[in-house]
Amino acid sequence: MQIYKVGGAVRDRLLGKPVTDIDWVVVGATTEEMLAKGFRPVGADFPVFLHPKSGEEYALARTERKSGRGYGGFTFHASPEVTLEEDLIRRDLTINAMAEDDQQNLTDPYHGQRDLEARLLRHVSPAFAEDPLRVLRVARFAARYAGLGFTVAPETLELMRQLSESGELEALTAERSWKEISRALMEDQPQVFIEVLRECGALKVLMPEVDALFGVPQPEAHHPEIDTGVHTLSVLEQAARHKQPLTVRWACLLHDLGKGLTPEEEWPRHIAHEHKGLKLIKAVNERFKAPKDCQELALLVGEYHTHGHRAQELKPSTLLALLQSFDIYRRPQRFEEFIAACEMDARGRKGLEQRSYPQADYLRGAANAARAVAVQPLLDKGFKGPELGEAIKRERLKALKAYKDAASA
Repeated sequence: MQIYKVGGAVRDRLLGKPVTDIDWVVVGATTEEMLAKGFRPVGADFPVFLHPKSGEEYALARTERKSGRGYGGFTFHASPEVTLEEDLIRRDLTINAMAEDDQQNLTDPYHGQRDLEARLLRHVSPAFAEDPLRVLRVARFAARYAGLGFTVAPETLELMRQLSESGELEALTAERSWKEISRALMEDQPQVFIEVLRECGALKVLMPEVDALFGVPQPEAHHPEIDTGVHTLSVLEQAARHKQPLTVRWACLLHDLGKGLTPEEEWPRHIAHEHKGLKLIKAVNERFKAPKDCQELALLVGEYHTHGHRAQELKPSTLLALLQSFDIYRRPQRFEEFIAACEMDARGRKGLEQRSYPQADYLRGAANAARAVAVQPLLDKGFKGPELGEAIKRERLKALKAYKDAASA
């Protein structure tokens, strides 16, 4: 029995990055031997065990063979005869196909270290094209390591292009896709994830609504970058730069989908794109079964982001309706995330990345003014039921009018 550290832990150590998760592969062992040593089995499809003390995962060396469509369409074979090199060749990228023993002696049969130095994301073998999930994984690694100068090797990009055209991407489950998408959006440069998907043709398969934004112009006065797709990438880049949570990053990606529906004869204006985009945002949400908080914020940002930009011009009644839409009294955090998404949208414009966004404080102040309206005095006056609701609304409108007057004085 020989035990090796494999994959990301080896890659990140060589890159000088912090190592978080460690994967181990065991060569020359049987399931019975692992159980005898106190390892606990967890793998339903292939033999993976938890270490009796550390709880880390140890997998028996295995080979795999394509047997069906999609990410799960593989049969695995594990036995003491499977070599370390045979186990490593089934991995996606050369930089993930290295192993080291307990003395940090490197086993690198597919030149992962060379590709690390060359800053290349390159597939290990032609079997790469058998797993459609790898298109998303490579794009995610491109987003993670773009800051270090990594790019996708041309021959790997070609395989990703073939996979995108093969129909295999449609076999991915919503859960597996979302896992990769959500992780990619939380990388340092999530816009690179979208760029790579677009470059290999996967974006128009997975998110045709986002792909349709590229080449669609906007008024140069508001959008010096002009292209709506380029703007979307810039907004996503700003969201990462400002360490926004996943909910905000997802909303940033989808906020302008309605502009992809504008007839060419109306370009570069996009009248009512906010409402037109809602059905597209809903479709993308449902396709990937995004978490509820991501779905809700994306729809609200899509519908109201231009309200955010025009906050100081809004009538008190419009401002109150906006605050009610976000349920600011019970869900204050969601309104904060809306403000953040609006600010990222304003900053995601060529040359305007450092602009101030006074609308943020104005919206927060408006929310505080509405929340400050006390209900008890109205109850003391005998209001109840629908009448109480109307009385609260009147008082909040008065408070917002006073707030607006004071802000513009």
